[in-house]
Amino acid sequence: MKNTFKTILTLGLILISLITMNAQKQKTEHTALIIIDVQNDYFPGGKMILEKAVQAAENIRSILDYFRKNNFPVIHIRHISTNDGATFFLPDTDGAKINDLVLPMEDEKVIVKHFPNSFRDTDLLNYLQSKNIKNLVITGMMTDVCVESTTRAAFDFGFINTVIGDAIATRDRELNGEVIKAADVQKSFLAGISALGNLYASVINTNEFLQ
Repeated sequence: MKNTFKTILTLGLILISLITMNAQKQKTEHTALIIIDVQNDYFPGGKMILEKAVQAAENIRSILDYFRKNNFPVIHIRHISTNDGATFFLPDTDGAKINDLVLPMEDEKVIVKHFPNSFRDTDLLNYLQSKNIKNLVITGMMTDVCVESTTRAAFDFGFINTVIGDAIATRDRELNGEVIKAADVQKSFLAGISALGNLYASVINTNEFLQ
């Protein structure tokens, strides 16, 4: 009787393990992690400091570690400013370097862009298609500029998007003399892209993704 119970318990644990592994596989099958513009100018001491940039980057790092551990594709996006009057992410500056928290490994794809939309004038779309990627996990900075434009463009190209809501960051904005707090900007962005049944993207937090 005792041996029978142990056998049933063992089989049950194996079944649970298989179900969990299958769920994890489905979550990340044909999926790539996109890390947008996590560069030094957005951090304390930089030229365009964002609110909670460090916290967002730490969450991105947790997700990055998960993708690396499971050998899933990772794409780093790095913005270099070439427009007249640009004040940050200037070529050949420390501020334009990717932050150490999410520093790319040698075998990870790095794409340089010059516009908010990570697809514009880059090989991002071709690269994703070459890897048969259909789902994107999107993180990075700034929430309402490069993250938003990339997410909406990805939807137009047919990708299924997940934005990690606590792995993005922005700063206070001003509209007609009124200061809009970064937290409110963030909430509005997340509400907008997930409206109409997660039209542009579903939104979850880091812990939910890693479960």
